[in-house]
This record gives sequence, structure tokens and C-alpha cells, in this order.
Amino acid sequence: MGYITLPRRLFLWCMALIYMVAFVSLYLQIPGLYGNDGLLPARWQLRYSGKALWEQLLSSPTLLWLAPRLGLDTQTAMELLCLLGAALSLAATVLESLRDSLVFLFLWIMYLSMYQVGQVFLYFQWDSLLLETGFLCVLIAPVTSLRGWRAGREHDPVTFWLVRWLLFRLMFASGIVKLTSRCPTWWGLTALTYHYETQCIPTPLAWFAHQLPVWWHKLSVVATFAIEIAAPFLFLSPLRRLRLGAFYMQVVLQVLIILSGNYNFFNLLTLTMCLSLLDDEHIYFWLRKKYTPNPNQGTHTLAHTLCVVEIAVWALIGFGTVTWFDLQINWDKWTVSSRTVFTFHQFNQFLKTVTFPSVWLGVLSLTWELVSSMFRCACVEGFFKRFLGTVQWTVFGAAAVSMFAISLVPFTFIEYDSNASVWPGVRQGYDAVSRYQLVNSYGLFRRMTGVGGRPEVVIEGSMDKVTWTEIEFMYKPGNLSAPPSVITPHQPRLDWQMWFAALGTHTHSPWFTSLMYRLLQGKTDVIELIQSDVSQYPFHQQPPTYLRAHRYKYWFTKTLADGSYPQRWWKRVYIEEFYPTVYLGDTFLESMLSQHGLKDKSLPRRVSEAAVPQVVKWVRSQVRGVSAPLLLWSLLFCSVILCLLRGLQLEITLKTKPTAAKAEPKRRAPPHHPDAKEANSNDKDGLGQRQEEEREEVDAEEDERRGEDEESEREENDVRDELEEEEDGEEEEDGEEEANSVTHI
Repeated sequence: MGYITLPRRLFLWCMALIYMVAFVSLYLQIPGLYGNDGLLPARWQLRYSGKALWEQLLSSPTLLWLAPRLGLDTQTAMELLCLLGAALSLAATVLESLRDSLVFLFLWIMYLSMYQVGQVFLYFQWDSLLLETGFLCVLIAPVTSLRGWRAGREHDPVTFWLVRWLLFRLMFASGIVKLTSRCPTWWGLTALTYHYETQCIPTPLAWFAHQLPVWWHKLSVVATFAIEIAAPFLFLSPLRRLRLGAFYMQVVLQVLIILSGNYNFFNLLTLTMCLSLLDDEHIYFWLRKKYTPNPNQGTHTLAHTLCVVEIAVWALIGFGTVTWFDLQINWDKWTVSSRTVFTFHQFNQFLKTVTFPSVWLGVLSLTWELVSSMFRCACVEGFFKRFLGTVQWTVFGAAAVSMFAISLVPFTFIEYDSNASVWPGVRQGYDAVSRYQLVNSYGLFRRMTGVGGRPEVVIEGSMDKVTWTEIEFMYKPGNLSAPPSVITPHQPRLDWQMWFAALGTHTHSPWFTSLMYRLLQGKTDVIELIQSDVSQYPFHQQPPTYLRAHRYKYWFTKTLADGSYPQRWWKRVYIEEFYPTVYLGDTFLESMLSQHGLKDKSLPRRVSEAAVPQVVKWVRSQVRGVSAPLLLWSLLFCSVILCLLRGLQLEITLKTKPTAAKAEPKRRAPPHHPDAKEANSNDKDGLGQRQEEEREEVDAEEDERRGEDEESEREENDVRDELEEEEDGEEEEDGEEEANSVTHI
């Protein structure tokens, strides 16, 4: 693989942005979800049993155990952690020096602390994926606080390879589980005819995608299988163009998902992981900048051979897709028919055949990166640098091998026999670190829900038990005339859980009883989860006396016969009662609260009058009523603009400084300097002035040529050596500015 300096830096910048989004989005929902008057107060998860602090951290690794020692209650501590995480990640997006291994370690610890007490509202696959990717950032990012460890980064391809392996596990498992689940819609290639209207929070474009013909939906499912099952093997390929092709296939898939559905930061995180498939040469291609190729890339004969191999690989993927899904073009109707021609038994045999070979493919790919990095370490000039680079290679290589080994346990969950064959020592290592979410199993859209219609729970309130008013949520479908929302990258976690709750009974979602109880109490923190502008809540002046919930089935409306659009986005049919009519003091409500352990007799900790709790409280007062998507997009926009301005400033400085250096007159030697004495003696003969002018012209030409050579050499070193000489102070100031400008742009 080529040099990965720029993709690695871009990856760390994107990860800082995603951390900021995750912390801010969660911060806005903490009072309603985990506050003292929230749905599932986080303090219930931190029962102080008299154990030592170290034992508490081992049993549940979260910094919230320190809250009482700092005079903070659990809610205030959670808000403080989110604010610190958001501020630190925001600073890291603007200042490259803060994209440090220690900074990413702090971000990972803070998000893990939230995850440990997040309960059902934080148990999403993208939260686990963020924690796993965030820990990899700790290995990938430089340690700028240790000067010696910044000198050599020959191990970077090894640690960055772990992101490729994670991307492979994510996409391959997501494709496999769709077929191992035996979901009839995936096997019948009709899943997308239901997906757009049944996903949690669709976008307006989902309505238009739903109107596409069935043959197109089936063809899209075939393309999804090709992208998620076949293409991931190209991630581990040593051939550059195969990885680039797989990269753009993943980009197309993720962008289409973003356009049709609101999946918070998940697709942005997946796109960020795809950067591990790129190299410096391709980033330079994006920037339209000249790239000096590696002189040791091989002969033309080898290049032609590799081109033939790449064409054969793409032809094999295309042939397999056409064969396994019986793709046939109807030229009369301009359609493409498709069907699954293999059986579940055949697919299961295929899975048994490829699971362990894929593991060995990962072993070979990692070994190649390890050997290549070791060779680069051996070629470093200077004994001290070579020794330090070897030590770093040993440490980070061992870390990469360990992460790869323990990831085999969750990866092989997709096939039982392969999982049973995993070495017991690896399984013990996985069990030892499982609580830290270092590696996880994945599998998105395993089964298609809502085949007979999208189930939705609608809560209604009344003051007299006669007139009922629907309580409309900000984001999830409810009002038939309201268009779908666009809220990416924000995740309204209550709206998401309402979608899951509608798939079963209320007893499967104990938090729903708490929601009804808090709404009857009129708790503002919970109401703001439903409507950030409390004035839009129908019972904002007085809580309802009675509440109930019904289950409906929703469908997208269709275009009219004349091709015009209907006035409503949705249509619905009443199905059944989801939650009976309850009121404060109701026997059924009280029994459900007791059954689910939602009645807490202990009093919350009093808010301290110290400076930190008061600052946290003041910040909360400033963001009340603010739209979460608007706030997130504002922060993202400002971060990107600041980075672009910094890059533009450095680019302008880079262009103007050489001109100023050429225009600066050469300094005249002081009178006591030997050159000055020689010039004076020549002047007496009438020849000193001409000799001095000729010498200055020659010196100017040599300086100009030397400057051009040095500038060209610095440009190559910026790419080849990852600008590490700049960090050690061995490069000139011009080299620093040029490298930083390329990175920021």
C-alpha cells in the first residue's frame, strides 16, 4: 500500500468531528433520559455499596463514580463529561496539535463512561462502533507530548490497517446476517419495497424512493449484497485500484442511505472508516496537486500484469452477481429481472467455506503491513532513530496483533462452527476486555420489519376522559400531513426507542411506563424530548389527567393516477390499544412501575452551590429550546469554515513568503568582516564594485536553484516521511507551512 499520511490525518479530523456530534447530541437529551426526573435516571445504575473506587471502576468502568467525590450529582457529572468531550473534540477539529493519542484516549474514556450508564437508550450498534473506532484512534494518532515518539512513524500503516479490518467486519457481517436471518424479504429481494417507509425516521426523499418500480428495488437489493458481501474482500487486497473501487462502492451506498434515512452519525462514521482504503496519491488527485510517484513501484510489465488481475477480479464479481441472482435484461420494457437462485443450505455451505479463509486473508494482509513497516524501520538513517522506530514498531505491532486476535471472536459469530474453532486463549482475552467495548459484533438490518405496514405508537392525553388530544413527536411519524424530518447527524433516542416499542408490547419496553408516568407529572425535561419548544406541546400549561396509547399502522401515500402528488405524506389504520388509560395513582400504573423497578424511594443528591455545578447549570439554561439538528449543523459548519480559513491562510503565506525572500536585498557584510575588507581593497583598484556585483549575481542564481531544489525535496519529504522532520525542528519554516496547508485543505 502507498503512503497513508494524508488519509490518516483526514481520518483523525473526521473522528474529532463525529465525537463532537455524538457528545452534543447526547448532552441535549441527558435531563429527559437520565436526569433525576428523567425516564431512566442514571443514578440508579451507580449503587454505592461501600466498595473501593478501584473495584467500582473494574465492575463498571465509568468516570461517574468520581461524581460524589467532586461534589456533583450524577446528572450534573454526565452533563459535565459531555461538555468536556464536545469542547475537546471541537478544539481537535480546529487545531491539529490536539489530534493526539492522549486526547483521543480522553474522548474514548468519556464516551465509555456515558455508555456504561446509558442503558437501552445507548445500546445501539453505532455507539459500540464509535467506541471501537475511537479506541483505534488512540493507536493511530501521534503522541505529540513525547518528542522522541514523534520522530518515526513507520508503524502507522499497521495501526491504520485495523480500521480497514473493522470496516471489513462491519460490512461483511451486515451483508451475511440479512441472509442467515432467513428473512423472506431479503431472500425474495423485496426488502427495499418496505424499507423506505418502515425505517425509523425516513427523510422526504424516502417517499420518492418508495415510488420507484419493484424491479428497481430488487436490483438495488442485489447491488447491496454485492457491495456488502463481495466488495469487502477488496479492502484487504494489496492492489491499489481494487481498494479504490471498493471505496467508491461503499461511498455510493452510504450516501444513498444518508439521503433516504436519518441514521445519526453512523453513516458518517462508516464513510470516515472508508478513508483507510485511500493513500496519499489519491488525496493529491482530489486536491488537483502534483504527486511524485514512488520510484520503486515496479516495471511496466508488472503494471500490465496487475491490471489484468484487477480486470479479472471485477469480472468475477460481476459474473457471480449475474449468476447467483439470475439477472436478465428485458429490452422491450427496459427493465432488469432478478431472483435468488441459491438455497439457504447452499449459502450456509458458502459461509462455512469463506469464514475462516477470510480470517487467514486478514492474517496475510496484516503480516504484509508488519513486514513492510519493519523493513522501513530498518532503512531509517541514524542508530537512535532506527532503534526508536523499532521499539515503536514492536509496541504498536503487538497492539495491532492483539486487537486483530480478539476481534476474531465477535467476527466469527456469523458462523457457529468457525466461532467454536477459535483458540480458547483468544476467547479468554476477548472476555477479559468485553466490558470496554474494544471489539464488537455487527449486523445491520438483519430483518425487515413492518412488512404489513409500519407500526407506530400514538400517545393521547385528556383532561376529562372524553376529548383526547394526540401528543405529536418532533421527528417520528405521527401527523399524516407533516413531511418526514431531516435531522442527520442528530439521534433523538426517545423517538428511536418508540419505533422499537411499536414492534412489540409495552412490557417489552419498561421505559414506556416511565414515559407515561413523567408525562402525567408534567416533567419539563421529558417534555423537551418530545418537543424542544415546550409551547408546541399540547399540555404545556397543565399536565393531562389521563393518558393512553394506541397502535396504528402507517404507509406512505402514493402518487395520484394523473401523476400529481397527494396532499398527505402518510395514511394510517387503527390496530389496537397499546397502553390502557392511566392516571396518577392508578392501580395498573403503580403496579407496572413497581414491576419494572421504576419507583425510586431514595432522594437525589442536592445540587452543590460550587462553581462547576453552577456553570453546568448556566450552560443548560442557554441551550434550552434550541433545535438539536440546527445546533449540530451550526457547529459542523463553523468547524469546517475555521479549518478552511486556516488552510487558506497557510496557502497564502506559502505563496507570498518565497516572493518576499527573493525581493529582500542581500545583507552587506559589516565593516570588520573579511569580505568587507577584501571589497574595500578591490574598490581602491576600481574593480571591487564589478566583482561584488558579479559575485552577488552568481550567489543569487545559486540561491534560487538551491531554493527550488530544496522546495522540491521538501514536498517529497512531506509525503514520504509524514512531516516528522518538521515536528523535530529539523525542517525549515517553509516546509512546515507547506505541509500544514496541504493537510488543512
